[in-house]
Formats: sequence, structure tokens, C-alpha cells
Amino acid sequence: MASKRATPAYVCTECGWTSMKWVGRCGECQRWGTVEEQGAGAVSTGVKVLAPRSAARPITQISTSDAPRRKSGVGEFDRVLGGGIVPGAAILLSGEPGVGKSTLLLEVAARAAKEGRRVLYVSAEESVAQVRLRAERTNALHDELFLASEVDLGTVLGHIDEVQPELVIVDSVQTVASAEFDGAAGMPGQVRAVASTLIRVAKDRGLPVILVGHVTKDGNVAGPRVLEHLVDVVCHFEGDRQTALRFVRALKNRFGPTDEVGCFEMTGDGIREVPDPSSMFLSQGDPVAGTCVGISMEGKRALPVEVQALTVTSGAPNPRRIVQGVDSARVAMVLAVLERRAKITTSNVDVYVSTVGGVRFTEPAADLAIAIAVAGAIRDWSVPHDVAVAGELSLAGEVRPVTQAPQRRSEAKRLGYTRVIDERASTVTDALAAARDRAPKQRTRRTDDDIPEF
Repeated sequence: MASKRATPAYVCTECGWTSMKWVGRCGECQRWGTVEEQGAGAVSTGVKVLAPRSAARPITQISTSDAPRRKSGVGEFDRVLGGGIVPGAAILLSGEPGVGKSTLLLEVAARAAKEGRRVLYVSAEESVAQVRLRAERTNALHDELFLASEVDLGTVLGHIDEVQPELVIVDSVQTVASAEFDGAAGMPGQVRAVASTLIRVAKDRGLPVILVGHVTKDGNVAGPRVLEHLVDVVCHFEGDRQTALRFVRALKNRFGPTDEVGCFEMTGDGIREVPDPSSMFLSQGDPVAGTCVGISMEGKRALPVEVQALTVTSGAPNPRRIVQGVDSARVAMVLAVLERRAKITTSNVDVYVSTVGGVRFTEPAADLAIAIAVAGAIRDWSVPHDVAVAGELSLAGEVRPVTQAPQRRSEAKRLGYTRVIDERASTVTDALAAARDRAPKQRTRRTDDDIPEF
């Protein structure tokens, strides 16, 4: 059946009123001569067309020299942002309560102030005296760092006009409200209005704004989802409050990559950057049975992580499987592969697997490290200190390649591991034999890669 042809419409150019036939006078705004014919099938938007403030230009003629990145003074934070803070950028930093979001941003504010940039730190959760006490403890005092404790959006904008800062930090966006909008602070409408207003100020003035965001019990940013769409960068500050290690990850970044990770350590004097956290995840001393070093990837950063296993003979029908820092499902799979493919009995022992330093090693590359650690614990043999591993195990007992293998081997070599066991050991049996071998075979011809093959 042929579709019915759309009937031409007549639209008022002033108010958008439509009519099925031409009339000399608009039936809505009562103006003469403003009703014009619109093409067949077109739909009126009802929005008055305004002249743009600046003409559109080809993208190739637009320069980026007006938006240079500025270092925050915290190298690990700059790494996550892609090299620094872009003028006019809106950055959202989320994290669980007590993880150290305010401490990190106070350190960012202090270092930016020490570099000569005026910073406005708006705390909607603490008084200025409380922030001052924390700043004294972390040595974050500077005359160019201005503090304000406000919960009203209009007053916050007034502080921005008065101080004229080069960086604004609002802690937190869920506790600021505007009297012009209905609802209490933290309601979706208020959060959306506060965030959109601050972001518009950031864009119009080229003023970078960092917003602190609360998270729900599921770990997501509290408030409407549109909050994450409005901002330019979404960073997540994570870490176990029982340990000192903290990570900052970029979940969204319009100005850089999202695969960088910043490492920090919480101390009694505040937060400290950890540019090389390799030693934090390794134990000290002689090799012990049931330990193995695996190479983990945190973004683009390769980290050696020591996996420890302990096995105890069990008389229970269902032996215990206790894991920490690794994926319990992958541990169960690795134990089945060891028993079936490597002839190592694991069904009659309690198995405890953990990582050193509280780091999580849940990627498939942990399979081989878990297998070697468990096998060493059962057979009572240790892995030499110069051996690191990275490989995924299949149910057939094969060692499969993992992502970013060259970066893992390069980092292992830099840290002094002369042997890396990976997919070049084709089966789990070969990998176990290579891990026990303290004197690997010498190759007849030297190549550019100094790491021996197995």
C-alpha cells in the first residue's frame, strides 16, 4: 500500500505556530506576514533561530594552542589525566567513603598553589577549620590556596567571581544545592542542575573544575547517570581501607587514554605518590615453596605480583578453597587442570591462595602463577628469584598468550628477572619443569631478547 503523502504546512517564523493553510496573520502571536510555507514532510521545532556568536570553522583550522595542559603537581594524577589538566575541563573524582578523595585533592590544590596558580577549594562537607587541620598534617598550606565552606550554589559562584581562581575543587557535588530548583541536596534534579551550572562556568571561562562524587553501595557514582555524561573526565579512586595502597583509574577521558593507572600510598602525613610500586607486591628473603611472581598489567603499567599458596592435608569430604586477591573461579579451574593434566593431586588438600600487598590479580595472566605456586606448595619446591611468569591456562593444559606480553617481558627484564615463563612453554607440564630448573639451557645464538625460551 502506498504511503500517504505528507500535507504541506505553514509555519510562523516568529513563534512557530503552524497551520494547514496560509493565513495573513499568525493565530498565536497575532503578527502579520510571518506565516510562510514549509516544505512537505518537514516538522517545525518551535525554537526561535538565533545568530551564532561565532561562525563555524573547518576542524583543520582550529588550533589547540589555546588549551595547553597544566601540570597539577601530582605526577601520578597527571598520568591518569593524560599529561595534565586541560583548561575548562570538568573532572569528576569518585570513590568510597574514607578512601582518601579529599586528601588527594587537597594535595593537588596545594601543589598547584605552590606553582603560582590560585586555587579555590570549596568544602560542602567540612568546615574551613577542619580542612585547615588536615592541611597542616599533610603540609598543604599556601597563601594561594583559598578555602570556603558553602552548600549553596549561588554563594559558590560568588566565591568564584571574587577569588578569580585558576582551579576550582568542589567537595562534593551531591552536597551543594541551589534555591532556584526544587528538592534537597543530593536529589537527581539538584545534582544535575549544580553540575551543569559549574560545567558551564568552566567552559565559558576556561576554568578547570574538579568535582568530588559520592558512590552507591554498588560502587557507581551516586545521582543521575547524566552527571557522568556532562563531565569530560571520570576518575575512580579505589583501594582497600585496610591497606595503604590506592589506585586512580580513568573511566572516561575526552582528552587522553583511559588505560592509565596512578598509584598512591596513604601515610600518616597524607598521601604519597608511588611511581614505581614494584617492591610493594613482593616478599623479601629466600625463595619459599609455594610462591611465584606473576606480571600483572594495571592499565599500561606492568607490575610484578607475588602469588603465595599454602596446602594442608584435609580429611574433610570437601576440602577448603580460601583465596584473597585472586579470582576464586579461576583458582578452582587451575586446580582441576593441575590434577587432570599435570597429575598433581589437589582434591585431598585444603588450598589457600593469596597475593602480597593486598593487590588484586584477577586477570587470566594469573593462571600460570597460581598453578606454579600451588604445585610448588604440594611438591615442596621453590621457584628461583630470577623467574617471573605470565600465561593463561586452557582446560586442555595449554599455556595461552596474554595481552601486552612484550610490555610484561620488558618490565620483568627491567626488574632483574632473567627468565620469563609464558606461552613459549606450550603446556602446563613444561611450565612447571621450567619453573623448577635453576640452570636453564643456553641458546646457541643470541638474539635481541635476553630472556631465555623454554
